[in-house]
Amino acid sequence: MRLHRLEVVAFGPFADLVSIDFDALSDAGLFLLSGPTGAGKSSILDAVCFALYGDVPGDRAVAKRLRSDHAAPDVVPRVVLEATLAGRRFRIDRSPAWVRPKKRGAGTTTEQARVVISERRAGASGSDDDAWQPLSTRLDETGHLVTRLVGMTLPQFCQVALLPQGRFQAFLRARSEERQALLQQVFQTGRFDRTERWLRERRVELRRASEEHRAAVADLVSRTSEVGGDAAPDDWVSAPASLAAWIDALTEAAVTASVEQALAVEAASAAEVAAAQASAAGIELAGLRATHAAARRSWAALEAAAQEHASRRRRADKARRAASVLSLHHLAVQSRADVADLERDCSAALGTLVGLLDEPSLDADAVAERRRAATEALTDIARVRPLQRQAADLQRQLFRTDKARTTTRDELQRVEERLTAVPVELAEVLPALEEARAAVAATEVLERDLVVLRSRTRAARTAETLTTQLASAEQALAEASTARLLAREALVEIREQRLDGMAAEIAVKLAVGACCPVCGSAEHPSPAAPAPGAPDDAAEREARREVDDLEVVVEAHAQQVRGLETRLAAALAESGDTVERLLVAEGDLLSRLDRARADGAGVEAHASRVAALEAEQDALRRERDAHVAALARHDTEAAVLSSRIDDLHQQVTAVLPDGIGGAGPDADLDSLAAHHREVEGLAQRHADLTAELVRARATATSTQEAADEVAASAGFDSSAAAAAAWLDESELSALLQAVERHEREVARVSELLADDDLVRSAQTDAPDLEALAQAHHRAKEEAAAARQRDMALRDRGRRLRRLAAEMASALEAWQPVLAELDLVTDVAAMVEGKHADNRLQMRLSAYVLAHRLGQVVDAANLRLSTMSDQRYSLVHTGRRGAGETRGGLSLLVRDDWTGDDRDPATLSGGETFVVSLALALGLADVITEEAGGTDLETLFVDEGFGSLDAETLEGVMDTLDTLRDGGRVVGVVSHVPELQTRIPTQLRVHRGRTGSHATLALG
Repeated sequence: MRLHRLEVVAFGPFADLVSIDFDALSDAGLFLLSGPTGAGKSSILDAVCFALYGDVPGDRAVAKRLRSDHAAPDVVPRVVLEATLAGRRFRIDRSPAWVRPKKRGAGTTTEQARVVISERRAGASGSDDDAWQPLSTRLDETGHLVTRLVGMTLPQFCQVALLPQGRFQAFLRARSEERQALLQQVFQTGRFDRTERWLRERRVELRRASEEHRAAVADLVSRTSEVGGDAAPDDWVSAPASLAAWIDALTEAAVTASVEQALAVEAASAAEVAAAQASAAGIELAGLRATHAAARRSWAALEAAAQEHASRRRRADKARRAASVLSLHHLAVQSRADVADLERDCSAALGTLVGLLDEPSLDADAVAERRRAATEALTDIARVRPLQRQAADLQRQLFRTDKARTTTRDELQRVEERLTAVPVELAEVLPALEEARAAVAATEVLERDLVVLRSRTRAARTAETLTTQLASAEQALAEASTARLLAREALVEIREQRLDGMAAEIAVKLAVGACCPVCGSAEHPSPAAPAPGAPDDAAEREARREVDDLEVVVEAHAQQVRGLETRLAAALAESGDTVERLLVAEGDLLSRLDRARADGAGVEAHASRVAALEAEQDALRRERDAHVAALARHDTEAAVLSSRIDDLHQQVTAVLPDGIGGAGPDADLDSLAAHHREVEGLAQRHADLTAELVRARATATSTQEAADEVAASAGFDSSAAAAAAWLDESELSALLQAVERHEREVARVSELLADDDLVRSAQTDAPDLEALAQAHHRAKEEAAAARQRDMALRDRGRRLRRLAAEMASALEAWQPVLAELDLVTDVAAMVEGKHADNRLQMRLSAYVLAHRLGQVVDAANLRLSTMSDQRYSLVHTGRRGAGETRGGLSLLVRDDWTGDDRDPATLSGGETFVVSLALALGLADVITEEAGGTDLETLFVDEGFGSLDAETLEGVMDTLDTLRDGGRVVGVVSHVPELQTRIPTQLRVHRGRTGSHATLALG
């Protein structure tokens, strides 16, 4: 990877566009990135990382504040990097997510992060934008592409291409656990941690499963102990195999007891059968004796009912013979009843006709004459009826026409009156409508003014709040600035005290036989002693850290003050007046708005009223014209109908002579026709009934004669006597059933009295049934108890056999879990460094990282030997350090001048820097080799040179010169003045109130 060009705008401390030509810096091979503290040296490295990976290294990534606070609100933060990756030249254009003001209205909106990665076409000019071919605009695709081309992740890139010395000094003096965290991040050995975690989780899972199996076996042991009545072996948990022999012994004992009980069941069953047979024989004899006694009682009852039985047989015989006569008898009786009914109907019809005609009496001829006269009258009425009906219809139509003419005349008068009143109402409503419309227009204007005024009021209130917040923020800024000034003074004082006591510090670090770094002598007759309470390097670092922290706090308060001032100015500009005056103006505007709304509230009602009156006026005019035309039409219809009615009356008078009752055009034809139809019907009914009565009398006589003849042949004096002897079907059936029952009972009782067994049983003594039943009950209880005991023993055997099978299955399932648990427990303890065989007590992940750390140490020693004048070398040891619980990642520094191994904490500041730089370069070499030999042609070494003496600095510079072999470019990040004279090619970063900017010095 080689950097060519970097452009930064509105990023970090750079508000304006900053362009860095790395190609110009690369010509010298070694350049210096210098500038005062806080100017933005690290921000240039952050911009390179952000362009490549979309993120920045270290703690700065947590803040998520990449956009410059010095930039204008609408300037887009942007980083553009041109670099050669894997032999191909790319341009990466990135912008982080940032908050900008809304283009319309107040407030802010968030712009999302974006990226465009382009590749330069072969043979194209770099200054021409058309020479770049866009590859992707997606964040994820660009990230995958860059990671694949560079061959490293962001943490690895930051350890290889950006060598942060402060972090490696901490790494050098860190505990094994802290080194493990950093090495895991760089070498991505998380899979070994996952292996350890999986083994721990598997161990817990297997232990839980083993407990579940043990609980299942314990449950089976408890159930078996309960069924078998014997306690389990005490050591079954440690020796589960003993449970099988225990269950087998219980099962064998249960089988033996079951066989013995089966023999007892057979004996008890035989005794029960014998007792049951004896009891059954006694019950049978008692039953035979009871049956014989009941038969004798039944025979006596049958002899007493013999006379009644003979009577029932005679009644049944007469009823069967009467059944053949009954139908003819009923027919003769019905014929006589029909004759009587006809005589009554004929007399009633003649009486009704005489009453209707108002005559004293009528014979058959007179009735026929009245019938003929009624028929002729009905014919005349039928001729006149259509003419009279047509005249009546025309009369009703004439009435309706006269009524409609009157109604139309009244409606026409009403319409004329309303047509006169509508113009007067319109003249009253129109002025009110115009006034309401003017009030509505004024309401809209006042509402817009109210919205603006309320917005100004809110801005004024916001200004009051911001004024209070600004005062608090300015006070906090002043307090922070004072604290920062005090911290800086304390730092200067500590540095002066350290400079005064530097001889004592050097004396403390002198080793026996080692040369003095000041005079070069190996003899130290009177080394200086530090003054009581003199500050050391740790105190200076702590003071410097406090100053840096306060710098961040002051900058944060300053940014807050600037933000509040900007917001306060905007709020004051928007409000334009005080809150009190704006509230008074708002109240006046509200009262005017309420009056305008009240005046304009009736606009819809007035408009609706005007529209309704105009529509009504048009409708009334149309209605008047319609009424005039209808009135003329009704007059014409009335004249025509009157003429037709007179013609029809003349025709009716000509057809009906005055002799027919009530004749004339207004005669009641319906009543007259009904009278004649009734006379005709009564005469006809009288004639029909007379003829039917003659026929019925003849039928009744012949039917009675036939019934008496059939009764005589059946042995009865008359049909009435046969009907008296007849019985209905239910009575006859009951009588026959009684006769049959009596005869069946006689046959049954006779058979029983002739049975030999019953006769012999009657001659035998009665058995003692109670004694026989008690003996049978005792035998049955004894047999039941024996069978119940046998069933219990058989069930115990079955349950024990089933439990034995379940126990075998449970033990079989438990055994592999126990074996695997033992194995996993040993392996987990081994990889966690807790096993006795793990002498170093080293975790698996630490073991892998120890190998990596050994490679790093070997690579670091190649350069450390040169930089320390063959004095120091790093030693990787598997022993645990002081206060550490795990080993494998401990580091020592071997001093070849003394032959001792020293803790890195005993190194001086300059020595620590040299060893840390060698360690960082060694780690970079190992990561580069692991990444497939990725060629990093641009390398940055960050800060720490100020603690070196001239000789050591010379060795370090020689080492850095070796890094340029093969065309590599090395950038040294430092503000040490001596380096500014030794490295002529420089990239200088300058800070200012409006942001930082950069310049190039090419020597």
